[in-house]
Order: sequence, then C-alpha cells, then structure tokens
Amino acid sequence: MNQLRHRILIIEDEQAIVRFLRATLTGADYETIEATSGKEGLLKAAAQPPELIILDLGLPDMDGKQVLQELREWYSGPIMILSARDQEAEKVAALDLGADDYLTKPFGVAELQARLRTAFRHAASTRVETSSLDVGDLSIDLAARVVHLSDVELHLTPLEYKLMVLMMKNAGKVLTHRYLLREIWGPDCSYENHYLRVFVANLRKKIGDNSTSPRYILTEPGIGYRFAAD
Repeated sequence: MNQLRHRILIIEDEQAIVRFLRATLTGADYETIEATSGKEGLLKAAAQPPELIILDLGLPDMDGKQVLQELREWYSGPIMILSARDQEAEKVAALDLGADDYLTKPFGVAELQARLRTAFRHAASTRVETSSLDVGDLSIDLAARVVHLSDVELHLTPLEYKLMVLMMKNAGKVLTHRYLLREIWGPDCSYENHYLRVFVANLRKKIGDNSTSPRYILTEPGIGYRFAAD
C-alpha cells in the first residue's frame, strides 16, 4: 500500500495504454490524472502539479520532446518517457532534455512499478540535504570526501570521486554519456566517450563491480549509465 498517494499525470493518447496505466497505478494506490494531448498535459501539470509525469512521445498535437522541454522550464519532478520509439537517438535526446527514465512499449507491470519506486526514491533523496550517500555496501562521507566499500576505504582520484558522487546522487536515473562528460570534464569534452569508458572501468574495479554483470554501475547500451538504486 502506497500511503503517500503519489499523484501521477499520464500524458498519453492511446486509450488502451491509458486504461492499462490507470488500472495498474490505481491498483498500487497511486492517484492518476490523465491528458490525451501535449497541450492538455501542460495545462493539467500547471493547474495541479503532480509528483511524477508519465509522458508519451507520440502525441497528436505536438512532439513529446517539445512537451518535455516546456515542462522542464518549471517542473522539477520525475518525468518518465513511455514510447514505442526504441531508437538510441530518441532515448538520448529525451534524457538530455531532462527525462529521468525511458520505458519502451510494450512493457510489463513489474518493470513499470519498479521504475516508479526508483523515481520516487530518487526524488525524495534529492529534496533532503544530506552529509552522506549510501547505496548497498557503498557509502560516501561528503564532508570528509571519503568513500567506503563496507568498512574498507577506497582511494579514488579527484575525478573518480566526482564521478562517483554524481552517479550516486542520481542513483536509479539514466545519465547520458554527454551529461556525464559535460558535468565532469566540461562542455568541450561532451563527445569524448572514451574518457568516460576508462573512468567507469577504473571505478568498477575499485568498487568490485563485475564488468559483465555489474551490481552498481549499469550500462545503458548506446546511451550512458545508471547507478543501481538498491
């Protein structure tokens, strides 16, 4: 039972998907608001701000990426893209515009609910000022700038530490190559993916992540990385 009754806005024009989402979300004790066009979605988001938005890219009146861009001018809550478009370029574009996650149709109930739980946990953690970050056996003392794996202190370079903090602060969220490169190395390096691959490989070694089946730093092929939320 979801005691907080999170309000979710569904911006989707395919009625079969809307009915499925409504039944799934209300059954999990979420409150839903629905819009079948981009303009209606923008109006409802402004009139009754939700705690999360599920946004389809293929809307009848405007492209979902335009809706996303307009929402991000003022809305800071999680936005999950729901789309039949499965091309990497579409996913990267949406994530770079500020989407928190991207779920490709068709999808299962269990995956949707897991993604929602992760999105709400991440949103809650970003609202709380904290002096430490903890995911699994990993912890970062932000004041002391010290990283531990269980009780063992890890020795990271300054850039490795910066990358680790950025990923753990966004645990559960897909971070594109371009976003990570821009945040760590600056705008001039936003296309130098080989820098990122090297640093991610080094971090995985230091935190004991198996590169073929990692526990913490998960690869989103062609898009970027997701730091496991649990």
